[in-house]
Amino acid sequence: MREERVGVVDHYYTRLGVATVTLEGELKRGDTIHIKGHTSDFVQKVDSMQIEHHPVEKAEKGSKVGIKVVEHAREHDTVYKVCED
Repeated sequence: MREERVGVVDHYYTRLGVATVTLEGELKRGDTIHIKGHTSDFVQKVDSMQIEHHPVEKAEKGSKVGIKVVEHAREHDTVYKVCED
């Protein structure tokens, strides 16, 4: 299993459990992501993703997306897409 860097966390909204991510690659709903940082390290499936408060199925490189996360993410954490080879 390999991982491909797809973005960086810009902000984490504690009450919502949402991380905003600037994408460096394409991301789709259903993809498995790995968020890793100084104190963060967890893997989850992308179940909910939004751009400007509108749900989207897919987001392109350069997009700023909100992703519902299962654990606390922090600014500057790296987001990797887990690729099943």
